[in-house]
This record gives sequence, C-alpha cells and structure tokens, in this order.
Amino acid sequence: MDGDMKIFVLLIIAISTVGWLINNWIRARHGYALEDEWGGHTEMNYDGENKRLKAENRELNDKLDAMQDRMVVLEKIVTDRGYTLSEEIEALRDVPAKSTDSGVPLNIDKKEPQG
Repeated sequence: MDGDMKIFVLLIIAISTVGWLINNWIRARHGYALEDEWGGHTEMNYDGENKRLKAENRELNDKLDAMQDRMVVLEKIVTDRGYTLSEEIEALRDVPAKSTDSGVPLNIDKKEPQG
C-alpha cells in the first residue's frame, strides 16, 4: 500500500504542475499578468510593442479612410445619371489644340483612305 500512496502523491503533484503551466501559458498568450509559484503576479512589459502596434493600426485606419473616400468618389462617378463617357470624349475633341500640344487630334468621324 505504501507504493500506491507514493504514486498517488506524485500523480497529484504532476497534475497540479501541468495545470499551473497551462494556466500561465493561456494567460501569457492573451496578455494577462502571469502568476508565480507563490500566487504573486508578474506584469508583462508590452509597452514598446503596444506603441508600435497602435501606430501601425492608426496608419492602416488612415489608409482605410482614404480608400473609403476614393470609393465614394468613384461610386458617384459611376452612378451619376448625367455622366456619359461619350459626352466627355466629345467635349475633349472640341477643345482646340495648343501649339505646344504634341498630341494627335482624334478625328474618328473622318475616314482615311485605305491604301
């Protein structure tokens, strides 16, 4: 009976130790303070990483806001009933070319002789 009691005590110690390790692993993973073997708490120092993550988060939110603003403008352009691409192209054709303009005028209506 003495051997069974030793195994039972060792089993209880092993279960307690494994439970304590799992508890601390979960707490560390989620950013909580860790418990030491006397019940005290050890605070995690994440100041540097928290500042970096907050700055990165702020930067990404700013980019997202800019993209949303651009999306609104594009939606207005696409869904505007008065907007037609052909009218815009025609308006550009009617603008007289400047002397410094090296572009070729678009004269789609005129047919060139095939040769």
